[in-house]
Amino acid sequence: MNMNQKLIFPKIQKVLRTPESSFLNLKDFPYLPRYTEIDNLRIAHIEEGPEDGVKVLLLHGEPTWSYLYRKMIPIFIKAGFRVIVPDLVGCGRSDKPSNTNDYSYLRHVYWMTEWMVKNNFTGLNLFCQDWGSLIGLRMVVNEPERFNTISVGNGGLPTGDENFPFAFEIWKAFSRFSPWFPVDLIVQAGCTTKLSSEELYAYRSPFPDETYQVAVRVFPSFVPNQPNNPESNNNREAWKFFEKWDKPLLTLFSDKDPITAGGAKFFLKRVPGAKNQPHQIIRDAGHFLQEDKGEEIAEILISFINSTSK
Repeated sequence: MNMNQKLIFPKIQKVLRTPESSFLNLKDFPYLPRYTEIDNLRIAHIEEGPEDGVKVLLLHGEPTWSYLYRKMIPIFIKAGFRVIVPDLVGCGRSDKPSNTNDYSYLRHVYWMTEWMVKNNFTGLNLFCQDWGSLIGLRMVVNEPERFNTISVGNGGLPTGDENFPFAFEIWKAFSRFSPWFPVDLIVQAGCTTKLSSEELYAYRSPFPDETYQVAVRVFPSFVPNQPNNPESNNNREAWKFFEKWDKPLLTLFSDKDPITAGGAKFFLKRVPGAKNQPHQIIRDAGHFLQEDKGEEIAEILISFINSTSK
């Protein structure tokens, strides 16, 4: 996507905003949101740690929100990092357009790139997972000078030229057509560890009722899992960009994720910056590796980022 070109999106008719009361007294998550307005939408993010600390940008996927990183945030802060964790539009404490047509892959990339630019974030070390990768890697393409390193966990940049697992087709159909979409149980299904009742509540909290769930339901339908997807060519162009990316890139894929298993190979084969990096398989972790091994991943990222700045 060329951010210099004029992008025209459908006008958003109705926006839902989850009441602040839904987010009170969440387990291990005392962080107050900051808000940035992009196209009359309020995008929430957390920003914690020393103002002069090394910046780490953590991007979540679907159907989670910044709460997913609660095990990692304190470790980064203790290490002196500046931690930035946004909620994607339609998720967490960010605003939620209520119509399916309000969303697209391209529009999510646009929203988050504009959010990053408006906040003038620079010197970023990106960790992205799930849809955080599909969006975050495109943010790097749009504003490469703002990033120092990239780390990808259980994510990718699909074009539809790859072979997708059948598990994804099941997930795609369920998310779009099932009359029941229990966000908390969906997150639990993507973990190897058992979530507490407080943690399950926190994942439900952004969605007071099903009208708030439009974004998290429609995300899978935007994944370029066919070669003629509207964003396939933009992702192919993005891969051409990353085939010249020589800044450090690390992969951290878990061993028990049926959707993204083996996805690290694309980065190892195609990205120069991935050469000779300490790539790891995260053992006994599911799709949401931040839940299962968040503390371990934070320590790996701190070591990786510190080693690249020497």
